[in-house]
Formats: sequence, C-alpha cells, structure tokens
Amino acid sequence: MSTLRVVIAEDNYLVREGVRRLLDDGDDVVVVADAASAPELLQRVREHRPDAVLTDIRMPPGQSMDGIEAGMQIRQEFPGVGVVVLSQHADAAYALALFREGTSGLAYLLKERVGDRDELVRALRTVASGGSVVDPRIVDALLSAQQRRVRSPLQSLTAREVDVLREMAAGRTNPAIARELHVSESAVSKHVASIFAKLHLPDDSAVDRRVRAVLAYVTGQSGG
Repeated sequence: MSTLRVVIAEDNYLVREGVRRLLDDGDDVVVVADAASAPELLQRVREHRPDAVLTDIRMPPGQSMDGIEAGMQIRQEFPGVGVVVLSQHADAAYALALFREGTSGLAYLLKERVGDRDELVRALRTVASGGSVVDPRIVDALLSAQQRRVRSPLQSLTAREVDVLREMAAGRTNPAIARELHVSESAVSKHVASIFAKLHLPDDSAVDRRVRAVLAYVTGQSGG
C-alpha cells in the first residue's frame, strides 16, 4: 500500500501537533505540511499537492465555516485531493454546506474520532480515492433535519404565501409587499391571515404574529 501524503489544518497548535504525531505514528501516512488558517491551508496544498487534507471546520480568519470553504476550493482546484473535515458538533447545516455540490472526495467526521488513528487513515484513504465518509452521528442529524422539514407546517403554504412570508422576513409591510408582488393589499392581507392560520399562530398581543411567522420561516430555511 502506497504512503498517503497529507496536509493537516488546525489553528490550535497543541491539537495540530497531536494530530501530526498520531498520523506520523506509522509508515502508511506522511504529513507533508500543516497550516493554522484557511489561506495557509490553500497555500500548502498548492505547494505540496497532497493526496488528502485533514482540516478543522472552524479556521481563521472567520472562525465560522472557513475549513469547509477552503475544502470546497481545494476540490475545485485539485479534484484529486481528498478532504476530511473535522467538526466539534453534529450539525446538519455544516454537513449540508460541505456536500452542497456533491460528496465525492469529501468526508465529515466528528473531532472525537481524532483519537482513532485507523478510522482517520481509512477516511483519508477513502477521500483520496474519490470516495466519501460521513460520521454516523452526522447521518442521524441529517435524518432528523429531514424529518423536521417533512413535519413543518411551512410545507402547507402555497407558493404565493411563501412569497408573502419571504417579503415579511425582509421587513416589508403589507402595502410594500403588495407593491413588490404586484397584487392588491387585500390579497396580501388574506395571504397573511392564511399564513397565520397554517402556522398555528393565534392572535396573541404578547408576541407579534408577524415576528413569529418570520422566525418559523427563517428557522425552517436554515434547518434545510
């Protein structure tokens, strides 16, 4: 079996060195370079052209999904380089972001897997050969998200009601929505009333129904 050439990316020095030592503990993997930020990771890949990359999901400069964005760019520039993304949390939204353009050559594992060298090496070899690996807990999170979408009352809204709700989320009043959608204000009022009914939002002065409708829309969109 050929030696796998890997670049690792992790902004925490101690974690980065720990992963390096773990992977170097054998003759089947060689860590050719490491990086502490997403731009540095891209530079190292361009310099060394590894077989695979192992990166944290949260990387400087943004500390949000920079590991995912770097991984996607690596796949675009170097389709033969596999990418394994490590995450602290089983977040379906992150997984969907990583796999939004396909799963080939990509893996999403939880950081708790870092201690299992055999599993890490297996994932690295899989993505290097164009395969894909998804942590079982991530799969559970994705299935749960799908089930929430199926059960969501948002699914009962008509296309026009979704249009109205989207405009509400943009902060527009009924007259502004009517102008934007080229319909009458009375039509907008009817759509708004229908939205409230379908989302089971009673007339409660304690919390504005428009706010709750927008929250339902936003969380429904981010959940899917």
